[in-house]
Amino acid sequence: MSIRSWFQKLYRRNKQHLQIEEKSPITPISTNLEETISQIMNLLGNSPDVIVRRFTLGKEKKIPAALLFTDGLVSNSMISNFFKSLLTEYPTDRSSLSPFNIVKDQLLNIGEVKESQDQKKIINDLLRGSSVILIDGEKRAILASTKGWETRGVTEPENQVVLRGPREGFTENIRTNTALIRRKIPSSKLRLEQMRIGTLTETTVGIMYIEGNANPKIVEEVRNRLSKIKIDSVLESGYLEEFIQDAKWSLFPTIFNTERPDIAAAELLEGKIVILVDGTPFVLVVPATIVRFFDAADDYYIRAPMASLLRLLRIATFMLSMILPSLYVAVTTFHQELLPTTLLISIAAQREGIPFPAFVEALMMELTFEVLREAGIRMPRAVGQAVSIVGALVLGTAAVEAGIISAAMVIIVSMTAIAGFTAPSVDLAIAARIIRFGLLVLSASFGLFGIFFCLMMIAIHLVGLRSFGIPYLNGLAPFNLSDQKDILMRIPWFMMLSRPRLFSQANEVREKPTIPHPPKSRRRNKQEGDPS
Repeated sequence: MSIRSWFQKLYRRNKQHLQIEEKSPITPISTNLEETISQIMNLLGNSPDVIVRRFTLGKEKKIPAALLFTDGLVSNSMISNFFKSLLTEYPTDRSSLSPFNIVKDQLLNIGEVKESQDQKKIINDLLRGSSVILIDGEKRAILASTKGWETRGVTEPENQVVLRGPREGFTENIRTNTALIRRKIPSSKLRLEQMRIGTLTETTVGIMYIEGNANPKIVEEVRNRLSKIKIDSVLESGYLEEFIQDAKWSLFPTIFNTERPDIAAAELLEGKIVILVDGTPFVLVVPATIVRFFDAADDYYIRAPMASLLRLLRIATFMLSMILPSLYVAVTTFHQELLPTTLLISIAAQREGIPFPAFVEALMMELTFEVLREAGIRMPRAVGQAVSIVGALVLGTAAVEAGIISAAMVIIVSMTAIAGFTAPSVDLAIAARIIRFGLLVLSASFGLFGIFFCLMMIAIHLVGLRSFGIPYLNGLAPFNLSDQKDILMRIPWFMMLSRPRLFSQANEVREKPTIPHPPKSRRRNKQEGDPS
């Protein structure tokens, strides 16, 4: 059996299994209180963190009832508050309403109250922080939203640090994240759509966009791609990213992610769509273009000339981090005539006695640095940075003194590593690191011709790449003159009159053409007859 046929057989089997689960019928609860409690507890494996509190309603009839909640997922103060009203405020007179409606409509002072007959729905809400009220003789259950588990507060993002700008970042709570975005954009046009993905986790996934700014076709495409995901669990936004991205095997990311609410709000105003996943502080932004991965948040908080200079610097250092080791190998191995004589003699003197060719040197140093980088990330924070820095210095110095690596190669690899850290996007930096090894092999085999061939193949790949139907090089290929205001450089805010065309086709106008002018001097005002 071939690998392809094996994958097809596995796909058909999983698809059939998921379809069976989706078509499972609704299981109603029993009218007998104890029987319903027994069924729910058996399905939960008699879990000790599921609390069952039996009580009676009223002083005359004493109707049996029960309260079920999951310890650790609920707010104890909310439960104590409404449970007290259930015991003391139940009406003593004979009301025309049923006990179920009295409890639901009169006694529960909670914002969100629902009812359900489905046993699966009741258990899912119970495990999500809701309290379940069961009344004997009723075939329905009351679901009161009492979520109150411990959450991480809004803190400064660790990966996207800015010199100037807001210091708040997303958290693992999707409702907190939507509130952070709404604080930035308090507009009635901001839309939020939610769905559940994952047959076991049923993770809440939200889609946010601004009606009138976002392209309706792209919004519909996002809905379709998310609705087609059939998986048992979604624990992070990276799960969804691999399902909905355009180029599944491309090294370049076609979906942008951020943990900053100000960046997400800016992308929404551009006409893009933000995808939020409960349980992670990283939100996805689509569509994404390659230029967006070179932008930093504070590019829009500082003056335009400095922002443009820093953006060009990041693009240049990204290219440097990708081709510098292979360029050194190609020139020192095949094209020594390109170097000045003095520099060539210095490099030759350093390489005298080195047992390995330049390609092996570069490969050893790159692999060593990748190991140090990974070790620095996985080690405890208190010692990780020290180990990575000391390890790089000690290993580099020892390798040069031992005659294994030349000093020039240590300089080249160090410059490459530093240049790689200037990219604001980690995903794009990882792509550069992987391409760097391929360029090393081609430069050692074909010299500069191999490097140029690889760069040409990358350019062809980028031109054909799409992100939700939008060209990956939007603004550059195809070239759009009106979009150049925020591509390689950023012009001042008072000149950004329109949004990118492909993202926002319905509402392109961002602002009215108003160019600020400095006030006239006092002497000039007096000459013109101004008494002030």
